[in-house]
Amino acid sequence: MKLYVIIPLCALLTLTQQAPPREKCACELNNSEKAFPHGKLRIVETNASDCNSNITPQKTVELESLLLGLERRLSQLNKDVLILEKEDDGELYGVLSLYVIENEMTEIKQLIDKLNSTTQQHQILTANATEQLDNLKAEMQELEKFDTMQVIKGQQVNSALKADLFKCNKKLNTTVTPTEPPQGTCPRSRLLNVTGPRVYTAGEYPGSYAYGAWGRDPRPEEGKESWYWLVMLTSSNIYAHYVRLYSSLSSLIIGVSVPGNVQIHSSNPTTNTIQGPNNVLYGGALYYNCYNQDYVCRFNLTTKSVTTLQLPKGTRYNSKGNFCHLEECYPYTDLDLATDESGVWVVYTTTQDFGNLVLSKLEEGEPPVLGKTWRTSVYKRAVTNTFMACGVLYATRYINREVEEIFYSFNTVTGQERFNIGIFMNKMSTNIQSLNYSPVDQMLHAYCDSNMVSYKVLFG
Repeated sequence: MKLYVIIPLCALLTLTQQAPPREKCACELNNSEKAFPHGKLRIVETNASDCNSNITPQKTVELESLLLGLERRLSQLNKDVLILEKEDDGELYGVLSLYVIENEMTEIKQLIDKLNSTTQQHQILTANATEQLDNLKAEMQELEKFDTMQVIKGQQVNSALKADLFKCNKKLNTTVTPTEPPQGTCPRSRLLNVTGPRVYTAGEYPGSYAYGAWGRDPRPEEGKESWYWLVMLTSSNIYAHYVRLYSSLSSLIIGVSVPGNVQIHSSNPTTNTIQGPNNVLYGGALYYNCYNQDYVCRFNLTTKSVTTLQLPKGTRYNSKGNFCHLEECYPYTDLDLATDESGVWVVYTTTQDFGNLVLSKLEEGEPPVLGKTWRTSVYKRAVTNTFMACGVLYATRYINREVEEIFYSFNTVTGQERFNIGIFMNKMSTNIQSLNYSPVDQMLHAYCDSNMVSYKVLFG
């Protein structure tokens, strides 16, 4: 039995070894379709990316800022000329008024020159961009011919269907917004949206002094209603020792500071000079975090005197209670001063409150007095900035390099907290170092990586 099995196996092995080798088989494949031009697609992608980088939101906002500054400057000039016509005594008053008007006209000319230069640059950019877009459109239409499976056409049909479905759902789900009682301490209703930016300027020192604050005085002295103020942290992005004043928005945009600097102290930093970027001007006085102390300083711009207010025991200072997001913290933002229709507020945190935001009202005076205090349940290191509007505290958080979200509010009248505000702000640069609301014109003034940006606040 065993022999019967072995013999066929040996025979099979012999036959296999003696079999002639197989011949190789080859076939020819002919593709009737043209090869896809990957190189051309890469060129189109590069051109589209270059076009996007050349046309940025800053270009449009820069032009809008200049036009807005010119509009306000011309109205101010008109008022000054009318006053001169009525009150000219032909002597010293007339000479001084003419001198003021001459300076204003010089500023307007500088603003118009900058506007003309910007407009010419934008016209060239527009012409180049139009040509590039036409070329890109033609190239993409050419590349669509290679879409033999009609993928692009299908996507276009799907997009149209989604748009129609969205419109249909919107009509079906339309409801009347319930009437809400006014929030806070002013007649305006709740905050609905923030639009803009309306103003975007690098000012006198483009790219310098990354940290600072700017804005308007909500209760200005007579004759200073159109003034703007600016504080730049000129030493290590931490300290400052003067506030810089501008007679109008156009002066600030073109970088002409009149009347100039009001100095707190000749040294920087030293006792009672500014620490941190979150400062405000109210009633002709600058409020800020005193150097190396858990104090609020009040600097009177007229008398040049400084008075101080110590915050409650356990208040964090010297960069121990900063605003933060996941990627970084903003140093020396322990105290955030804010203004609204009712006055000055201070936002801070203490060891007793485990890092949650604390809000206190500052009562006016020399020195100021700490008024009523509210405690919140929002953790400060999860917040990038705060501001007050109509007695309501709002907090923002970092979404990405282009977007910041107003996500939280605390109503000082009702004590109600909300974590779902969901108002998004388009940023002109990555970081917002300070943010403050101006009730004079319902604007949010932001200092962003050495640039001054403002947004319009819309209430219900």
